[in-house]
Amino acid sequence: MRILGIDPGTGICGFGVIETGGTGVNTLRGKVKMIDNGVISTPPHTPLPDRLEDIYNSLHEIIELDKPDVVSIEKLFFTKNITTGISVAEARGVVILVCKQMHLPIFEYTPNEIKKTLTGYGSADKKQMQEMVRLHLNLKTVPKPDDAADALAAAITHSLMHGMK
Repeated sequence: MRILGIDPGTGICGFGVIETGGTGVNTLRGKVKMIDNGVISTPPHTPLPDRLEDIYNSLHEIIELDKPDVVSIEKLFFTKNITTGISVAEARGVVILVCKQMHLPIFEYTPNEIKKTLTGYGSADKKQMQEMVRLHLNLKTVPKPDDAADALAAAITHSLMHGMK
C-alpha cells in the first residue's frame, strides 16, 4: 500500500510517501520504505488565493507522480495564533479537495495520535518524532525539512493504525 502523508501549511506544506508490504507489526520489520518526501513552499507575500492554487497544483502533480492508495493528513491543532490557524485550515481544505477529486481515501490523525503511535508518548518532542521516523523507515539520517518528516510521520501512523484494524 502507498500512503501519502501530509503536514498541511500555507507557507510550507510537507508531504511524504511511503510504501508498505505489510501492516501493523510487520511494518516494524523493515517492510516500510520511503518513496518520496519534500515540501510545497509558497512565497510569503504572495496573495493567499495564489498560494492555495500553487498548493493545489503541486499536490496534484505529486499524486499523479507517486500514485498513493490513501492519504493521511495531520489534523489541525490551534495554540494561540488564530490567524495562522485559519490560513492553515484553508490550505488543509485545498489538500482535502485535491485528494477527494482524485478519489483517494482520506484519514486524519491529531498530532497527539501521531506522537503516541510512533513513540508511545503523546507529548513526544520533535527530536523524538524525527528519530522514530528515521528508525521506522530504516534511514541513515532524519528526513529534512521538519515538515517533510512530520508528513512521513502521518503516513507511518496510518500504516500502523490501519494494521491494527
